[in-house]
Amino acid sequence: MKHYLNRRLFLHGLGGAVVAAPFLSSIAERAAKAQGVEAPSSKRLIVMFTHYGCMTDRWFPTNANGPLTAADFTGLTLEPLGEFADKILLPRGIRAMNEWTAGMKTGQGNDPHTQVVGSYFSCQPVTPNSDEPFDLQHPGKFNAAPLGPSLDHVIAKQLSPGGSPLFMRVGNKADNGQMAISYSAAGEANRFAGVGTPKQAFSNLTGLFMDGQATTPDDYMALRGKSVVDLIKNDLETLERMDMSKADKEKLAAWKELIFSTGDSIVGSAQCNEMQAEAMGLTSANIDKASQGALGADIITTKITDTLDTADIYSGVAVLSAICNANPVIYLKYPGNYKFTGLRNGIDENHNTSHRIGNAGMGGACVDGVNEDILLIDTYYARKFAYLVGLLNGIDDGEGKVLDNTATIWFQEMSDGNAHNLNNLPIIQAGGCGGYFKTGQAVNLHDGMATLDRGNSEGPCRDAGSVTATNTGTDPKWGNASINKYFCNIMNAMGVKAGADGFPAEGGTAEVTHFGWSDKTEEFVHGENATTHSIHNPGAFEELKANA
Repeated sequence: MKHYLNRRLFLHGLGGAVVAAPFLSSIAERAAKAQGVEAPSSKRLIVMFTHYGCMTDRWFPTNANGPLTAADFTGLTLEPLGEFADKILLPRGIRAMNEWTAGMKTGQGNDPHTQVVGSYFSCQPVTPNSDEPFDLQHPGKFNAAPLGPSLDHVIAKQLSPGGSPLFMRVGNKADNGQMAISYSAAGEANRFAGVGTPKQAFSNLTGLFMDGQATTPDDYMALRGKSVVDLIKNDLETLERMDMSKADKEKLAAWKELIFSTGDSIVGSAQCNEMQAEAMGLTSANIDKASQGALGADIITTKITDTLDTADIYSGVAVLSAICNANPVIYLKYPGNYKFTGLRNGIDENHNTSHRIGNAGMGGACVDGVNEDILLIDTYYARKFAYLVGLLNGIDDGEGKVLDNTATIWFQEMSDGNAHNLNNLPIIQAGGCGGYFKTGQAVNLHDGMATLDRGNSEGPCRDAGSVTATNTGTDPKWGNASINKYFCNIMNAMGVKAGADGFPAEGGTAEVTHFGWSDKTEEFVHGENATTHSIHNPGAFEELKANA
C-alpha cells in the first residue's frame, strides 16, 4: 500500500475522518462530543509462534503458581527472560484444541500437525475431515483448513487497518496446510500468507523503500512523530483565509476544535522515527541483507551485523510497527521442517529433531546428542523472544514502556514434539497490555497449586536411550484449562467487542466470553460431523487479570 504509514497515522488521529468533516451534517454533534472521545488504544498484541514444542522439563520453571524472580529461570532454556521476571506472565496448565491421537480419543484423524495448527488459533475443526489417522492418501491429511477465522484475523477485523494483521513468516518459508496458522475466514482459499521478508513489511510500513517512489512530506513528518495537527496545519490555515458562508465558518471552527482535542492522542509518537528504526538495526542495508534468500540455507540465524541476525530484523520491524501504531496485531511465525545449521553443523531439521529418532516416527532409538540439539533450538527461540521483549521494554510509552502496553506472547504448536500433546502448553507472556494482565507471576490455571507436572521430555533419551509415543509428554490428567478462555482474555485486553451471544462481533458492545467451535478437544472427533459441540466453560480466566 503506497504511503502506508501516514495514512495509518491519519486514521488513528481521526485525520482521515475529519478531513471531510466540514461537509458532514453531523459535525456539530461530533464536536460537542469531542471532549468525550477516547484516545486511540495503544494496546498491541505481538505473537511469536514456533513449531514442535520443546524440552518441557527444561523450559518450565518449577514454580507453577506465585511470584516470579530471575532465579526461577536460572538453568532453564528461559534463562534469557530472567531479567524481565517482573514483567512476565506464565499462564500454566493450558490445553489447545484438536489433539491428534492414534485412536481418535481426543481430536480428528487428519494429521498430528495439520489439525493442530489449523485449530490452534481458530479453535475450529479442520475440513475435509478424516476419521482414518493413518490414511496418507486422504485429501485432508496434509491440507485441511479450519471452519472459521483465526484469532489474529478476528482481532484485526475490529482493530487493524484494512482488517488484516501484520503476519510475518520469519525466514520467508511458505506455509502449506500442515504448517499454516492464519486464516481470514473458513476454508483453504482464506489461508493467509502474510509477508515473508523484512523488506516487504518495512516497505508497507514506511514507504521508504518503494522502488521509484519518493517519501512524501507527510511521510517525512509522520516518521518524526508529528501529530495530525502538525500535518494539516498549512491546509487548515489556507481554509480559514477562504471566503465562505457563516455556516461553513461554523463548521470549520467545529472541525478545528475536534482536531485539536483529539489530534495529540495519536499513538505514532516521537518514538516512531528513522532514528529509532536505525537504533534497532533497521537500516536499508540491513533490511536488504536480511531479505536475501541467497545468504545460506539457514537464513534465520545468518548474521546481519555482529549483534543481529535475520530473525532480529523481523523482530525490529514488528516493534517499529507497534510504536508507529501501524498495526496492533502482529505475528512472527518461525518455520517448520527447518534446519538450524547456524546452531550446529549437521543438525537435523527441527521436526525430525523433535521426534528424537532421526525421522517423523514416534518411537525408537534416540539419535546421539538429540537432547542437546533440542535444547539448542529451544534456547535460540528463547533468546529471540528475549530480544523482542528487550526492544519493547527499552522504548518509552507514556509513563511506562511499550512492553507495558503490549501482550507479547510466545506460543508453541504443542507441548512435547514427540508426544504431540496439547495439554500443559509452554506459553510465556511479557507485558500486561495496558494493565489488564497481572505480571511477575506464574498462574496455574489447572488447579492453582504451586507445582504442576512439567512432563518428561528429557528423561527417555537421557536414561533409556529410546522413546515411545507416550513417554515424553505430560500426563493427560494435567494442564487441561482450555486455550479458548485465554484467547478471550487477549481479546478483552485489546478492546475487541462481542455480540449479545458473547462471541466476537464487529459492531458489538459486550465483553468477549465465547470463542471457537468447542472448548473440549474430545468434541473435535469427527470434526464438523460431530454430534455435539459448544463452549462449556465461557468467559476469560479471571486469575490472569491484574485486579484478581
